[in-house]
Amino acid sequence: MSMKRTNVYADPEDLALIKEAARLRGVPEAEIIREGIHLAAMANRVWDEPLDWPTFEGSGEAVSDDEVTSVIAKRARAK
Repeated sequence: MSMKRTNVYADPEDLALIKEAARLRGVPEAEIIREGIHLAAMANRVWDEPLDWPTFEGSGEAVSDDEVTSVIAKRARAK
């Protein structure tokens, strides 16, 4: 992938956190900064078309693990 150089201003505290994270992970600081830029870019992306997310009917209240297991077991037995 081709990269383009740019300059940014950052808080010294953030840079210290990046430096420490890079040291602990054993990667260059630039890699962490590039990851952060990518995450920011994707979080703020405006899509041309709305995403087609599936919808589900229900009350909107949380269900228990037992309820989920029960539904899955019933569907598995029905196959």
